[in-house]
Amino acid sequence: MTLIKSISGIRGTIGGKVGDNLTPVDAVKFASAYGTFLKKGSGKLEDGRKLKVVIGRDARISGPMIHNLVMNTLLGLGIDVIDLGLSTTPTVEIAVPMEQADGGIILTASHNPKQWNALKLLNAKGEFLSGKEGELILEIAESEAFDFVDVDSLGEITINDAYMDIHIDEVLDLPLVDAEAVAKRKFKVVVDGVNSSGGIIIPKLLELMGVECVKLYCEPNGQFPHNPEPLKEHLGDICKLVLEEKADFGIVVDPDVDRLAFISNDGEMFGEEYTLVACADYVLSKTPGNTVSNMSSSRALRDITNKHNGNYKASAVGEVNVVELMKSTNAIIGGEGNGGIIYPESHYGRDSLVGVALFLTHLASLDCTVAELRASYPQYYMSKNKIELTPQIDVDAILVAMTEKYKNEDITTIDGVKIDFATEWVHLRKSNTEPIIRIYTEAPTQEAADILAIRIIEEIKTIAGI
Repeated sequence: MTLIKSISGIRGTIGGKVGDNLTPVDAVKFASAYGTFLKKGSGKLEDGRKLKVVIGRDARISGPMIHNLVMNTLLGLGIDVIDLGLSTTPTVEIAVPMEQADGGIILTASHNPKQWNALKLLNAKGEFLSGKEGELILEIAESEAFDFVDVDSLGEITINDAYMDIHIDEVLDLPLVDAEAVAKRKFKVVVDGVNSSGGIIIPKLLELMGVECVKLYCEPNGQFPHNPEPLKEHLGDICKLVLEEKADFGIVVDPDVDRLAFISNDGEMFGEEYTLVACADYVLSKTPGNTVSNMSSSRALRDITNKHNGNYKASAVGEVNVVELMKSTNAIIGGEGNGGIIYPESHYGRDSLVGVALFLTHLASLDCTVAELRASYPQYYMSKNKIELTPQIDVDAILVAMTEKYKNEDITTIDGVKIDFATEWVHLRKSNTEPIIRIYTEAPTQEAADILAIRIIEEIKTIAGI
């Protein structure tokens, strides 16, 4: 199968051969590299204090196995562990600074199917590591220069299962979240938790905001009932249930709860890209400022930001890149078009709970349905496609050839190749999390976006000889 080693961590399929998949040996190796990296960069050991790392996992079937391997590896390095157990990516992110920890690990493969798992690595701020830090960890893993402690210096585990509740409280305390206003509207919402930790934390948040919650796939058993990536083709069940329940809208999260998508009251997709657009519209209406999203995200955020007299910037794909640009431009909200909301008032990480609370408060202040709200925004349509990679495909050569072919257009090459036409764009890049080339297009109509995507895919296949 596949093992992907990148600056953002290690991700792979469970089972198989060491070095080719995410086996127990690979989990121990990369946990050892991360722990060694922390020890090299810390002065805490000099004054006798142990390092401390927060760990949480989503509900994947392989979660408990990987969780125990990683925790006990850190103990062997003399590092204490705060074990959150079943948790979410944003929950671990807020727990790290609250615990004054030196780092954090989230055991999740995010939107990947159940056979995948991963180690996502955080710094002491609860933010993803920089590219330079990630490269150093990969070098340590390759050298296997690990130095484990003696029996009297082993780390210890402290179990703390309160952080999902703490996370909810933190969201409800945000100045722009108004639970009382939401409760007065008596909203009814369907939640698809894809049988992971979102099935616990999202309904809890809704109930505390006075929202009637209809649960769909909210049993955290790791048996994903559909492909966990929150795309239209995977969400037929919740679209149908929103109509049957006459709900105000539906909420869909991925297994680790950092991606958020809405279903409108008419059973249609609100649009994953428009999760950030709607939340930014609300935040900017109350606190004007700048925004950031990545290059593969919709132009609609740019339009909304301009409407509120702010400045919009686009970063390379990847949460760490979005966060870096948000900090340098003092952006008050940002994120990724895959449904990732980053709201610095809470923390610098994609957070579906923050997105849900901001969206509900926004909707409570309006006299319209979710479908009407979606229709009020600039209308863009995307086509998201991919080409499976084989060892014979030279991705770099393909990108160079496409850059040359469209050299007279507006081209950006900080992350793959993005070609901006007058009313459309296409972004081509090699994925950091899967062995694929992503081909994203956007246009004023779905037909135009699809036609552009088909044309580009055929051009790539011709260049690659496939």
